[in-house]
Order: sequence, then structure tokens, then C-alpha cells
Amino acid sequence: MTAFKSDFLNLLQQRGFIHQISDPESLDALAAKGEAVAYVGYDCTAPSLHVGHLLSIMMLHWLQQTGNKPIALMGGGTTRVGDPSGRDETRKLLTYDQINDNKESIKGTFAKFIRFGDGKSDAAMADNAEWLAKLNYIEMLRDVGRHFSINRMLTMDSVRMRLEREQELSFIEFNYMILQSYDYVELAKRYGCNLQMGGSDQWGNIVNGIDLGRRMGTHQLHALTCPLLTTASGAKMGKTAAGAVWLNADMLSPYDYWQYWRNTEDADVERFLKLFTTLSLDEIARLAALQGQDINEAKKVLATEATALMHGRAQAEAASETARKTFEEGAIASDLPTVEIAAAELNEGIGVLGAFVRAGLVGSNGEARRQIKGGGLRVNDVAVSDDKVMLTSANLTPDGVIKLSMGKKRHVLLKIA
Repeated sequence: MTAFKSDFLNLLQQRGFIHQISDPESLDALAAKGEAVAYVGYDCTAPSLHVGHLLSIMMLHWLQQTGNKPIALMGGGTTRVGDPSGRDETRKLLTYDQINDNKESIKGTFAKFIRFGDGKSDAAMADNAEWLAKLNYIEMLRDVGRHFSINRMLTMDSVRMRLEREQELSFIEFNYMILQSYDYVELAKRYGCNLQMGGSDQWGNIVNGIDLGRRMGTHQLHALTCPLLTTASGAKMGKTAAGAVWLNADMLSPYDYWQYWRNTEDADVERFLKLFTTLSLDEIARLAALQGQDINEAKKVLATEATALMHGRAQAEAASETARKTFEEGAIASDLPTVEIAAAELNEGIGVLGAFVRAGLVGSNGEARRQIKGGGLRVNDVAVSDDKVMLTSANLTPDGVIKLSMGKKRHVLLKIA
């Protein structure tokens, strides 16, 4: 393990954030003096970021906590093009109104992790539409495009992997890495930015930005990437059977968010405590040493601490208490996630498969059938054995709800609107 001079790099290394650094000694010296100014870019492809974005957001958090300046870059411009990294097909192009709506919906997430203001280490928020939308195509080709080698661009993972699989790569996507590189140069000029951070799949794009900065006369620029996370069983971080694990509460309730972390695999608990909470390393070591059934206590701490960062301490503790009542007392807690249905619809009857899809417990009717075959779905704590059964008002409990469960830990209440 490398011994760094700066608190920033030491902390990132101890917690498992570092995958690659372009010039460790130079970046270490900047961070030790509180002169690291780092950005991460977030495209506005949905109304919410998801758990997969949390790693880089936590890097911005620790950057600021160690006296350096973070920049959250909103991709109001690059979202109009679409990042081809890690994809086999072209992203759907959104309208400018959709992009702006998504951008406004996403912005609030950052204030929960970093502090904005005018001080030396206060965070800034930028939007690359500010400079990309104004670019003249001919000037862009002459001033920026001439610095890029097509030969080299074809070797980048985001391009090479698509071509090797014989999947189409559109010309608009091919330009994405040029725009991302230009973002870095603009942020260097406007904010004194000297570090871009991101997932390991972004390494080639970030290094392109460093090279463009050198050719266009900026100060020295740096790259730092974090590993692309998968769970111990190999699943992609932030994906569940029911879809993405969103950060916005209107897209995923704080209770479901808490449950996501509570369901962490045993082998991932220590790693996730280091990456997704601000607990001390000593406390994490104590929790990681728990064995057998006691590891569940560590999972509850992980769930509560991760949820507190995103949704606040009160919501996290409420989610923890709801879970305790549901699992330890067998009660139907009134603050479980709820889906409202019309009384007339319930009187006619709702197919059990569709009910579980609407509740977000499964992603499709087919998945619901598979869960039923394995005994994984329950209505009012009774296992579903017939995938053609209809839910009606006769299924309402004395509390006026129908409790849908998948496994032992995920529950949603159907309630008459």
C-alpha cells in the first residue's frame, strides 16, 4: 500500500476507492496543500441518479472533507449526445426539455454529500451546456478536433468493444469523448480544475482530456478512477430484479433504499461500509469482525448509515424501525411502501402477477411466475401457489390493506385510493 502525504489520497486508498491515478506524486502534493480541484460529470439521462453513481459522489465528499474543492458537472450538453461507454446500443436521444427537467431533478442529490458556497473548499456546480451549446462546428473542428487521432480513438474501450461486437456506433456518440475532453479544458480555465474523477471505464476519456489540456496550454491535469463495483456474487452494483436503485425518494422510497443495503451479501459488508458510509475505520473493523447471525447487525448499521446520508437520519431510523416491526414482530407496519389502487379496480379483481409488477417487487409477469414457482411471493404472508389468482376486496386485511411480499425482506402494501 502506497504511503501518501495527503489525507485525501490516504483516505481514498484505505477505503478502497482508488483504481488508477495518472501522476500520484503530483496529485498527492496538490491535495496535501488543499489545492486539488476535482470534478465528476453526471449526464442527465433520468430524473434521478442511482446507486451506481454513489461511489464518485462519495469521492467528492471526501475530497471536500480533506480541504479540497469539488465540482459537480451537470451534463446538460453531453446528454444531448450520449455516452457510449459500457453500452451495446445507442442511447435514446432525449429532448432538450427532458434533459433540463432531469437536470433540475438530479441537482438536489449533491447538497446531501457536499457543501456549496464561495469558500476555497466549497463545492461548485457547473453545466457543460454553458459552453458546449455555443460551439461553432467549424471552430470546434479546427481548435479541438485537430488534436485527436482517429487511430487512438478507435482503441478506446467504449469504441473498440462496440466495434468488436459488431454493434453500431453512431457518429454522434463517437464525438462524446471529444466533448468530455473539452469539458476538462473548460473547467481548468474557468475553475482552476486539475483533477477529473470517475469510474474505471472512464480512464481513456479522462486521459484524452489530460492530453487535450496539454496541447491547448492548460496547467497540469490529473486522472483518478475508482473500481467499477460488482457484488460478491458478480451482479452489477445498483441493479435489482425490479430495476435501478434510484437515489431520489420519489422514485424509490427511503424504506426500499434501506432494504437494498440491508440485503447486502455477507462478503460485501466491510467493503460497502468503507465506501458508502462515513463511519470510522475502527468502527468498520469492529462491525466486520462480527460472525454468524451477528453479521446482520452490521448490515443494519450499513443500511441506516447509507440511508441517513441520502435521506436524513430521521428517515433512516424510521425505515429501520419499520423493518424491525415487520420482521421481528410480524406486524403490518403502516409506513411500509404503499401503492394505491382504485376501489372499483379491486372490486373487479387484479391479477396477482400484475399486482406484484405494479408494486415494483418484480420487473415482469414472467419474473413473478418464476418467483411463484420457487415459493418466493406471498399475499398477506401466505405463499402464492396459483399465478392466475385474482386479488379482490376480500383480500383486504382488517387494516384495509393487502400485503405483498417477495422473500422475507421486501414488502409493499396495496391500499384503496
